[in-house]
Amino acid sequence: MSDLENFRQELRAWLEENCPQEMRQPVRDEDDVCWGGRKFQFKSPAQKAWLDACVAKGYTVPDWPVAYGGAGMTPEQAKIWRSECARIGARPPLSSFGIWMLGPALLKFGTEEQKVHYLGQVARGEIRWCQGYSEPGSGSDLVSLQTFGEDKGDHWVVNGSKIWTSYADKADWIFCLVRTDKANKYQGISFLLFDMESPGVSTKPILLISGNSPFCETFFDNVKVPKDQIVGELNRGWDVAKYLLGHEREMISATGGGDRAGSLGAAVSRAAALEDPVLRADLAMFDVDALAFTAMSEKFMDEVKVGRGHPAQPNMMKYAGTELNKRRLELVMAAGGSAALEWDSEASGGGSSARNWLRTKANSIEGGTSEVMLNVISKRILDLPGA
Repeated sequence: MSDLENFRQELRAWLEENCPQEMRQPVRDEDDVCWGGRKFQFKSPAQKAWLDACVAKGYTVPDWPVAYGGAGMTPEQAKIWRSECARIGARPPLSSFGIWMLGPALLKFGTEEQKVHYLGQVARGEIRWCQGYSEPGSGSDLVSLQTFGEDKGDHWVVNGSKIWTSYADKADWIFCLVRTDKANKYQGISFLLFDMESPGVSTKPILLISGNSPFCETFFDNVKVPKDQIVGELNRGWDVAKYLLGHEREMISATGGGDRAGSLGAAVSRAAALEDPVLRADLAMFDVDALAFTAMSEKFMDEVKVGRGHPAQPNMMKYAGTELNKRRLELVMAAGGSAALEWDSEASGGGSSARNWLRTKANSIEGGTSEVMLNVISKRILDLPGA
C-alpha cells in the first residue's frame, strides 16, 4: 500500500471517530456555518466538538505550515482530505475570510511576527475578519479609493468609508486598503490590519432584495492604526490586494459546485417528483457542467501550487462559478414551481429557495463584476485587442 493510500485510510478512521453525525448533514442556514471569532455562538455541542477536533490536528487549514496552526499537508494530501470530507458529507469545521483570503496573503507578504501572531488565531477560529476594499465611489476601480491614512509617526489616523463589507457587523478585525500617499494614484495605497472595536469604527447593515444580507457600510472616523499593522511595503498595498483578490475569486467560484457532493438533478427530481422532460434534461446538463467545473478547479489549483497557473485563471473560475451557481438556483426555483415563490412559511424554510435565488444576483458583482472578469479573460488569456 502506498504512503498516500495509508494516509487516506488513517484519515478515514480519524473522520469516523471525530466527525459527529450532525456535522455530516447539509448546511441548512447561516447558523449551521461555524465562522469563529470573539462574538461567535456555537449552534450545538457537535459544532464545537468538530471545530475543536480539527483545530487540534491542524485540519482547519490542512495545507498551512504546522508553525502557523496547519497540518503541513502536501497538495496531494490536502486533496485527499477534501475528498474524504466530501465522501461523508462533512461540513467545513471553520469558514473564514482569514482562511480563504487574508491567510494566503500573509503567508506571502507578512513578516514572521505577523504570521505567528495572526495565522494561529485564524486557524483556531479565534478571530473573524472582514474585507475593506470597495468604497461608494470605488468598486472595480479600486485605484480611485479615497479612505486616507495620515502618518502620525508611530501610527496612522484613518478616515473614510467602505461599502459592501461582508459581515463587518460580526467581524473582529478588518484587512483594509487605505491611501497613504495622495500624490501617487497607483502606488500610494497600503494594506492595513486593525481591530473593528477600535474607537472611530462603526458599521451599518445594508438590506438586499432577498430580505437579508451579509453586507454593511463601514465608517472610519480618526481611527488609530499602529505602524506594525501594515502588510507588505508602504504604498505597495496594491501588490497584496491583487494577490488576495485571486484567492477571493477562487472562494466565490466555489459557489459553482466544486464543494458540493451529489447530483442536483437527482436531489431535485426526488423532492419534486419531476415529470417535465425538458427540465429533467436541463438538470442533467447542469450536473455534467458542475462535474466539469470541479475538474477544472482541481486542475487550476494543482497548476497554481506548482507555479504554473496563469494569473487570470481566478478570473475564469470566478466567472464560471458565478454563472453555474445562478443556474443552480434558477433550476431549483423552476422545479419548485409556484411553491418556491413563497416567502415566509415554515414549510418553505422562510422562503429559503427564493431568498437564495435572489442572493445569487450579487455573485456577478462581488469580487469583481462579470463584465470585468470577461474583459480580463479576453485580454490576458485570449489575447483579444482592447476596445
